[in-house]
Amino acid sequence: MPASRSVVIGVDSSTQSTKAAAVDADTGELLALGRAPHSVGGAAGARESDPGEWWTALAAAVREAVREADVPAASVTGIAVAGQQHGLVTLGADGRPSRPALLWNDTRSAPQAAALAARLGGPASWLERTGSVPVASMTAAKWQWLREHEPERAEAVRAVRLPHDHLTELLSGAAVTDPGDASGTCWYGTATGAYDPDVLDLIGLDPALLPAVAPSGATRVGTLTPAAAEALGLPRTVAVAAGTGDNMAAAVGLGLGGAGLLDHPVVSLGTSGTVFAATRARPADPGLAGFAATDGTYLPLGCTLNCTLAVDRFATLLGLDREDAAPGGGVVVLPYLDGERTPDLPHAAGLVTGLRHGTDPRAVLGAAYEGAAYTVLRALDGLLAACGLDPAAPAVRDRPLRLIGGGARGRTWTETVRRLSGRPVVVPAADELVALGAAALAAGAVTGADPVALATAWGTGTGALLPPVPRDEESWDRIAAVLAAATPALLR
Repeated sequence: MPASRSVVIGVDSSTQSTKAAAVDADTGELLALGRAPHSVGGAAGARESDPGEWWTALAAAVREAVREADVPAASVTGIAVAGQQHGLVTLGADGRPSRPALLWNDTRSAPQAAALAARLGGPASWLERTGSVPVASMTAAKWQWLREHEPERAEAVRAVRLPHDHLTELLSGAAVTDPGDASGTCWYGTATGAYDPDVLDLIGLDPALLPAVAPSGATRVGTLTPAAAEALGLPRTVAVAAGTGDNMAAAVGLGLGGAGLLDHPVVSLGTSGTVFAATRARPADPGLAGFAATDGTYLPLGCTLNCTLAVDRFATLLGLDREDAAPGGGVVVLPYLDGERTPDLPHAAGLVTGLRHGTDPRAVLGAAYEGAAYTVLRALDGLLAACGLDPAAPAVRDRPLRLIGGGARGRTWTETVRRLSGRPVVVPAADELVALGAAALAAGAVTGADPVALATAWGTGTGALLPPVPRDEESWDRIAAVLAAATPALLR
């Protein structure tokens, strides 16, 4: 490869691993992908990770990507990080993490979230201020949990970061975030584009502890520090973008953002299930996270806690391969193994009903798929309604879903979503949309180009259209009835 060709690195630092995509900045060609794992610990609702593992994994993944791409280090011109949202990283006086990070799926902060939601005028006021009502996932609730359960540690904190902020700071030395990831904290005002002083006062968080908010994730915040350049094996001249949250980066990779289109709602099947769409409006719905997109538009999002990981757990319990599933028939599974966020049932456990002596274990696994897919698609209906669209209207139902995430590569996941939604589906041909979106942000930091336009030109969001199949109304209604009947018990 000619040394003059520009290569950018997009980093996807997710819950369980880090991926680094080496991408040709001109064509969007994925030259290589480096990977490195990191661990999650905790029980009884706790989910924590050592931020040091994220940095070690990032460096290893970047080095692998550059090596496998067979490009000179001097050809790398930019890097951006897309990170798991909501995590609370606390730094001490030495600039190092003072404890393991509290992750997005740590549900111990549910009581704090409920108490916060009742303050400042209640849920309607929170929606007006931040676009979201506090739930256990939001960073504000986690900070409040830390203040109540580990007050001495909270008092000693000298900086508060989100996971992607922390990694960007290690890369560049700049304490900076972006509007997209900041909007998942519940202390950033999506209406004002700034931290909300009343929320910060309520949770006792000094704004001096927070990073500055860059105009967008593609903002150039500096170049690699000497230590980062050495760790990654790259020149110090590499531009570092502000970066963003993983969902916002996926939207960039799909070419969603500045155009403000809702023509292709997105369903992401990963450890969590998410549904989102780009819009210029600020939907106010307590069942949604009213996120900002990284470019200053909006990215309303619904999120479920239990998706591919929960279904894989059922496969393990049943001794089956994840693809060895059959339609659930009379079996209903609500796979809420980590509690649930949408619907808001933080203390729920999994539920299985409809078993008979002759029940095929494959049907139980199929019912787990159906329960998880139903929960995600139910959140999609809420998203569309909040954006002023009737989910049942033919014109809306005929719009294809863009299906992304690890589950989108699984036959059973894809067919279950098609059957329960009755909608056409596009599965983008490109893998690693979060990393590719981050790469577009990196390219934007280098050239000043619009990263959404870059990703659109790269074609990373395109794929084959799968036609609709008849909607399985019977399974949908059966799951809905079980959830309605079980909710009072799941709330306890």
